[in-house]
Amino acid sequence: MSDYAIGDLQGCLGAFDCLLEKIGFNADRDRLFLAGDLVNRGPDSLGTLRRVHALRDNVHTVLGNHDLHLLAVANGTTHSKRKDTLSEILDAPDRAELLGWLQQQALLIALPEHNAVMTHAGIPPLWSQEQASQRATEVETVLRSDSADAFFTHMYGNTPAGWDEQLSGTDRWRVITNHFTRMRFVDQAGELDLTSKGEPDQPPAGFMPWFQHPRRVLTDTRILFGHWAALEGHSGVDKVDALDTGCVWGGTLTALRLDDQVRIQCDC
Repeated sequence: MSDYAIGDLQGCLGAFDCLLEKIGFNADRDRLFLAGDLVNRGPDSLGTLRRVHALRDNVHTVLGNHDLHLLAVANGTTHSKRKDTLSEILDAPDRAELLGWLQQQALLIALPEHNAVMTHAGIPPLWSQEQASQRATEVETVLRSDSADAFFTHMYGNTPAGWDEQLSGTDRWRVITNHFTRMRFVDQAGELDLTSKGEPDQPPAGFMPWFQHPRRVLTDTRILFGHWAALEGHSGVDKVDALDTGCVWGGTLTALRLDDQVRIQCDC
């Protein structure tokens, strides 16, 4: 049995199928852990979502910002953006089954057998794994409840920028979601800058990549994340594994074999 952590698919079905063949994926013995952003911007979001759904007994995925955007559009609380490639999913006859499954997925997956944890964008540097797990569970519970409409209605926005235990309701849900699905740069207090998407060595003034924070709490556990294609798969920090290698932008799709840390890639 082998376990693989795979970066952002973003509708790149051909590359995903290539990677499954290259790793010799066997549904009887292997497991896949996907870093989120299954859909959007790529050429076949519907086919990709169907493939992942078909493999769901062997696939564990976290939700990325593009996945949540799809769910919000389907919920009617926002509109598709010009560059979205979601219309085929929204018009599909199996839309309800696919989206119902997607909405049940996690924000955080713990892999104790590999001393690892996965989220889409990373683990906020000043949060312990226990705190991160508890806060992820809060939002997962909302997504699976009658409060999901309120969540999607108020999901978008860059504030609050920092965590405060006194936050409640939609502000609390939004800041947790932003940390797990949109985080790149943070300041010394751990507050987010959500306007910059560029190179890690060109942060906004007063900010740094989240994994370079000098007081980062979770250093003994491997962190698996996607989201930041500009990293090109390299954080430069031990046990911080960047998995998004820019497939949708013409890069590669990457699988990290968790048993021995070997990387397998397919060109996109």
